[in-house]
Amino acid sequence: MSIDPREALSALTTALEEHLVAASARRGEEDPIVEATFLGIIDAFEAYEEALFDAFDEVTPLVIYGEDGEEFDEDSEDSDDSDEEPKPAAE
Repeated sequence: MSIDPREALSALTTALEEHLVAASARRGEEDPIVEATFLGIIDAFEAYEEALFDAFDEVTPLVIYGEDGEEFDEDSEDSDDSDEEPKPAAE
């Protein structure tokens, strides 16, 4: 069962506003509240994108990226990047 795109958009807007509040009250570089609201934006965006596609066969021009400039994938966030060449051992 898909959700209404307007409800999903409202949830995305709320997630963005919550992130703004958390960022403005940040307590250190790795504030867990900022991290949680960051991930909340991702979840809300994905729900909106899915609702938009289900209702209108349409997508947004937006893509979620991680810190390294690659597309963000929550499931492989802790991956070992096995496609990179191994670094030489220190002597």
